[in-house]
Amino acid sequence: MRRHFALLAVATALAGCTHDAPNADLRGVNPVNVPVVSRADYVFDASAPDGTLAPAEAARLDGWFRSMQLGYGDAIYVDGPYAYGARDEVARVAGRYGLLVNDGAPVTVGAIAPGTVRIVVSRTRASVPGCPNWSIPSQPNFDNASMSNLGCGVNSNLAAMVANPEDLVHGREGSGVSDAATASRAIGVYRSTPPTGTKGLQDISTKKGN
Repeated sequence: MRRHFALLAVATALAGCTHDAPNADLRGVNPVNVPVVSRADYVFDASAPDGTLAPAEAARLDGWFRSMQLGYGDAIYVDGPYAYGARDEVARVAGRYGLLVNDGAPVTVGAIAPGTVRIVVSRTRASVPGCPNWSIPSQPNFDNASMSNLGCGVNSNLAAMVANPEDLVHGREGSGVSDAATASRAIGVYRSTPPTGTKGLQDISTKKGN
């Protein structure tokens, strides 16, 4: 019996020395919650038996674009056997919203009926899932880990403000066309403007009333 109690005391002492491994995701200064970019494809089948859109079909397409609230960041594609012929008409309607028709087309569900073209609008959205996240209490914090809500405020605002969510994935490629005069205009203004301290300090008095 005495040996049994001795083993129990040793086991209790060792149990008090155990330590759970800290969560690696909560260590450091990296945000715990980051934006997630998702993409959805919307399709519209328009009649184009001879490879061109009739005025009624173009009006229907314009109404669909308007209901989709088409805008910057949306990508437009034309798919189907008559896509090449109907591309100009679709581009004319898309131009009213300041958008161009992209080459190729993403894979969509369902077959394209004969004599029709499929207009695809790909739309990306950025969000921070799971925010706000107060799943872990702030105290006690023996591991000095980041709070579970870290990054929710900043990254949620970033995801809401970015014009094109795809820029969060692969950034924006540089354009090969540039105007040297426009690019150097800001530098020229900076160099030609005299420092404000060269004219002395202004004498501002608060004694005079309005």
